[in-house]
Amino acid sequence: MILQNKYHMTVDQNRRMAKRSLTCLVYTNSRFEGLTTTFSQTQNIIDGLDVDGVSIDDINTIVQIKRGWQYIINDSESLAFDKLKLINTIVALYDAFEPGTIRTGSSQVVLMSDDTYTPEIPSESKEKEYFEDLMNKDRSATDKAITLMYHNMRNQIFWDGNKRSATLAANKIMIDNGVGLINIPLNKWGKWNELISNYYRTNEIEKIKEWTYENGIQGIDLNKKQEKIYQSEAKEV
Repeated sequence: MILQNKYHMTVDQNRRMAKRSLTCLVYTNSRFEGLTTTFSQTQNIIDGLDVDGVSIDDINTIVQIKRGWQYIINDSESLAFDKLKLINTIVALYDAFEPGTIRTGSSQVVLMSDDTYTPEIPSESKEKEYFEDLMNKDRSATDKAITLMYHNMRNQIFWDGNKRSATLAANKIMIDNGVGLINIPLNKWGKWNELISNYYRTNEIEKIKEWTYENGIQGIDLNKKQEKIYQSEAKEV
């Protein structure tokens, strides 16, 4: 099943939406690392304020996720393979063995029910070929973004920060094409974890792609009056 774009905004409108949603996006992405900071704590960290009871490691993780989002929102050039590595350099700066470097050693992912998944060691040339082939396919931007996101998560192409990096890369595709954002609501993470664990085990992507399309794509449908207001606001950013 090829997924069609749900939303049709200008790039500036999509960037404006992402900027408005920054705290929510960072807050959700931080859950990939098991962080338990509250929404207000996340907002304070993003604003550069002191936060009691949050470790330096957790603060650094949130700050780097914020910087990753700022990078993909403001960068005007299309996503390229080298930018996948740059995104990982940003978000996994304090976590990865070699930030921004394709993994050359073993890795293991803990799934639901304490099951584990061991991905193969990736080949950089094959990953680049996969990326370029996907970007050149006659598919919607939304379909490409979701497919790339889950491929990169499952293949664990970097040493660390794979979910964060994959989500940001996918959202750069979304923003650059004005088709919304990918952000799984936290109240649906139970089902999402079940689906991604099954995807890791089987490499069958269709169920989690379709579920993400139905539950994790956010955007704005603008009438003409709203569109004029939104475009005016976007010019001010």
